[in-house]
Amino acid sequence: MAKVLFISNDPSIFVEDSAARSRMYVYAAKIGELHIVSPAPCGARESHEGALHLYPVRAPRLLRILALRIRARRVVSHFGIEVVSAQDPFELGLAALNAQRGTTAVLHIQVHTDFLSPWFTRSGSWKMNLLNRLRVRAAGRVLRRARGVRVVSERIKKSILDTYGGAVREPSVIPVAVEAQAPAPSPLPAHPFKFALLCVGRLEPEKRVEDILQALALVRRDYRSIGLFIAGAGRARSALEARAKALGLSGSVVFFGNRPDARALMGSAQAFIQASAYEGYGRTLIEAALAGVPIITTEVGIVGEVLHAGAEALVAPVGAPQELAKRIAMLIADNHARLTLTIAAKQAVEAHLRAEGDLAARIADDLNECLGL
Repeated sequence: MAKVLFISNDPSIFVEDSAARSRMYVYAAKIGELHIVSPAPCGARESHEGALHLYPVRAPRLLRILALRIRARRVVSHFGIEVVSAQDPFELGLAALNAQRGTTAVLHIQVHTDFLSPWFTRSGSWKMNLLNRLRVRAAGRVLRRARGVRVVSERIKKSILDTYGGAVREPSVIPVAVEAQAPAPSPLPAHPFKFALLCVGRLEPEKRVEDILQALALVRRDYRSIGLFIAGAGRARSALEARAKALGLSGSVVFFGNRPDARALMGSAQAFIQASAYEGYGRTLIEAALAGVPIITTEVGIVGEVLHAGAEALVAPVGAPQELAKRIAMLIADNHARLTLTIAAKQAVEAHLRAEGDLAARIADDLNECLGL
């Protein structure tokens, strides 16, 4: 049992009935004593419930990391924290490195993003690409000083070892938690489509939803009754709506915005599709497989590890709308492929989740290992 501090960037942990808050209770029970410093919504208060201790930080974006660092250092000193764990190796990692420096606490880093993918630094605006290049440099510095590293997929582990070799501790692969029981399907709104694709995710440049729109336009040359539903919000929405209009897809694409029932909608679509430039894990791929819907995806995250091209999913290269279009057309034309892919993906994901076991206990063990326990 250890005294652990998480430096997080998830305001939802301050919402009492959120899934994130529930996970933190479970983690705290396994770890022994869990403190979390994170940006928080207005009205969030410091909370101490059993083994879980939450500290809200409110500061302007430019000062947020400094504020996290200052609050974290106070917690480390006051409570005798043994492990400081950052939930990314970038800004939070630098804050954690500073918070534990000069104390007896050791540094632990979590990596949820495939930041060493070449697409990480060329998938957004020039400002985002520059920021991500700086993040890659920061990650190298932080990871070299970490006593322990947890990643969420074998893909990330391999990229870290290939890049840093023995300069970084060999990462532990512990995926993110996903509820194994799929919810009952929620119906899609009334629509004229005979084949409905569903995309679920943040509308940000790295998700490359524009590639899906381009692929849809290509497929509609031969299959006029296909349509696309997009569940998610983000900075790219306006640009994507304009792109859909420019491609003549205004009547074939439905933007939902954020949908709390997005996972339940999966079971009502004819296929799930994503075109991400990079993913750390790919939670929505797991959820789609459990929902019993065939999957079209780029080669990211757990693709090649849990879902394999041609066996459990149809896989296209990143940045290739023409290849996405070919795979969409294949699913439309081949009922047998839809069925076999769906069955195989669900079996593979269920086996994966069983094999991963008690994630909270594994996370606690990974943190204790930093202390030699």
